[in-house]
Amino acid sequence: MRSLFLMNILLALVWVALTGKFDYGNLLFGLVLSYAILWVISRGTERESYFRKVPRILFFIAYFIKELIKANIQVAYDVVTPKDHMKPAIIGVPLDAETDMEITLLANFITLTPGTLSMDVSSDRKTLYIHAMYVQDKDEFIRSIKDGFERRLLDILR
Repeated sequence: MRSLFLMNILLALVWVALTGKFDYGNLLFGLVLSYAILWVISRGTERESYFRKVPRILFFIAYFIKELIKANIQVAYDVVTPKDHMKPAIIGVPLDAETDMEITLLANFITLTPGTLSMDVSSDRKTLYIHAMYVQDKDEFIRSIKDGFERRLLDILR
């Protein structure tokens, strides 16, 4: 997978050099073009995992940005309005993530979202404790973490 990623970047840089237009838009176009070329060349080989993971990574980034904007609006609304809308809670979320990298990335993405903070992982590494500012329903919060960040992150990493 790394070799295809490096080849994708190299072909994009070749595209930028050939066109002589050194800007971000042209580089992005070169990345998309070289991705498509590599996909056509590599069809039917064992290298197909790269072509499944790249769209998943892009969808994860879009999902994270959506959640980030949603959480920022919620916190900003609570700060601006005179009434306090917070219902803070510490929730234990059971983990499907097993490795240190999976747990660390999940905890970091949760912490990067305003209104939530990853506090601790249980000693058996099966539960992640999260402090959240806005918990209306505990089960809904757990489901949103498991079906949101955790499922998408594990789709990329596994």
